[in-house]
Amino acid sequence: MLRIQYPGAIYHVINRGNYRSDVFGSAGAAQAFVKTLEEAVAQYGWELGAYVVMRNHFHLAVRTPAGNLGEGMHWLQSTFATRFNRLRGERGHLFQGRYQAFVLQNEGVWARVADYIHLNPVRAGIVPVEHLHEFRWSSLARFLKNQRCKGLVADPWLTTLGMEDTPGGWESYVSHLRDRYLREDEGDCRAEHDALTTGWAVGADRWRAGLAEQHHSQVDAPGVEGQVVRDVKILHWRSVLAKLLSAAGKTTADVQSERKSVGWKIQLAWELRQRGAVPYAWIAEALQMGRPDAVRKYVSEYSKNTQNTA
Repeated sequence: MLRIQYPGAIYHVINRGNYRSDVFGSAGAAQAFVKTLEEAVAQYGWELGAYVVMRNHFHLAVRTPAGNLGEGMHWLQSTFATRFNRLRGERGHLFQGRYQAFVLQNEGVWARVADYIHLNPVRAGIVPVEHLHEFRWSSLARFLKNQRCKGLVADPWLTTLGMEDTPGGWESYVSHLRDRYLREDEGDCRAEHDALTTGWAVGADRWRAGLAEQHHSQVDAPGVEGQVVRDVKILHWRSVLAKLLSAAGKTTADVQSERKSVGWKIQLAWELRQRGAVPYAWIAEALQMGRPDAVRKYVSEYSKNTQNTA
């Protein structure tokens, strides 16, 4: 999984028990994790917007003012694992490898993730939607009872839904969750579920492209999934191409209207190769230059001519 950290970053964090085991199958284990989470939030200065602890996994929606998600998650998981194993006289890993952390664009996306997290117990069939507020191991119950720990905050995301952090506001939010759950069988809601739990970042394409531009060098790190790697790299290539087109005084309309082997296209193809070995197949499609092997030939000839005139 790609690790992107910066001050103020917001994340949807997920991890599961090793081999999908019921790490939090008992009330004691769930309570111990929540207590450890509270300690981590206080120690690392996080803003915890939402959380839920299920039998075999947990979800967090958290902002890190200091850009320290990795450090805090290492402490949270290792500390809980040590306490859990000591209590039961066991050894070994509790969690299913590295946690997933999806970067969220803004407070509006944070609210969407909070909805997703708070509806988890209903979606899993643990409680009916009418009794969602009764699920103990969720930030929703804490908000409704005003039993806040340090760093548990709602204002940043709740206000984007047009609601206030007041008893009346929370009553409106619970109604909002119930309405949302009743729409979950609709296509848009299924697409929303996928958007919040796959990939590496949730937000507008332009924002994701900016993140990819800043962090594309990290995608070759061990453990980064192939789909994530390609997504980040494609966003980066698009950003580079947009800058090259602008510098050349060209537009996407020019790409579509001018012939495959026009000189400026060949030059841009060569520059894309120079700036990170962009695949010929992607260049051929992006610049509408025909077959990848033809682009390879154009770039090779252009490179030779450039060397000869140097």
